[in-house]
Amino acid sequence: MREDDYETILVRIGLALLAGMVVGLERAHHGRPAGLRTHTLVCAASCLLMLFTVLQVQLFDDKVVSALRIDPTRMGQGIMTGIGFLGAGVIMKDKLTVRGLTTAASIWMTASIGIMVGMGIYFAAFVATVATFVVLSMFRWLERVMPSLHYGRLVLRFKGSDIMEKEELFAIIEQCHVSSYPPAFSQEDEGRSFSYEMTIRTANTDNFTRLSDTLRENERVKEFSLLPTGD
Repeated sequence: MREDDYETILVRIGLALLAGMVVGLERAHHGRPAGLRTHTLVCAASCLLMLFTVLQVQLFDDKVVSALRIDPTRMGQGIMTGIGFLGAGVIMKDKLTVRGLTTAASIWMTASIGIMVGMGIYFAAFVATVATFVVLSMFRWLERVMPSLHYGRLVLRFKGSDIMEKEELFAIIEQCHVSSYPPAFSQEDEGRSFSYEMTIRTANTDNFTRLSDTLRENERVKEFSLLPTGD
């Protein structure tokens, strides 16, 4: 390698480490499984692989180089494919809630930043790093203050001899400022138990608590479960 290549390698890997740390710090601060070290290593590894693509021509003599067709985008495609497996590892399903999607997206973005740094496209890498940090930190506040709907899964069981009519049940739910979707029905224990299962939604999660208290005080409800499904 040429002498100036050593400086190029140090600068690009250093910048990739820094960019990965900036993104990883935000994830680590919020206790995510893929935090500081994961994002730093992903960004640096992506940069290193792209450096190989950029500098590989120096491994061959001039005659071989003239016959080569080098396409750096192929290495980038391979990196992003591998990152897909890493991102899938941080996505977890907790009952009806899926968690880790944002962390998986941040890993994918960090790999893209590493590719930009490895190719020497510093301005794009800098803008992407700042944008990613802003999205992860500032947009969290925006999601909290903006109006949104919250969904849940409601399951109610009644005695087979004392089944609450659907219209009466909907009225109770609406009194708690909760909306409901058409329910599913099931009969168990040879007709001794009857169940409703439905998706519900509200603009305020406190209404789920209000609904839970109302159902708990209703003597006709044999048992119930209300599980917020998250996002």
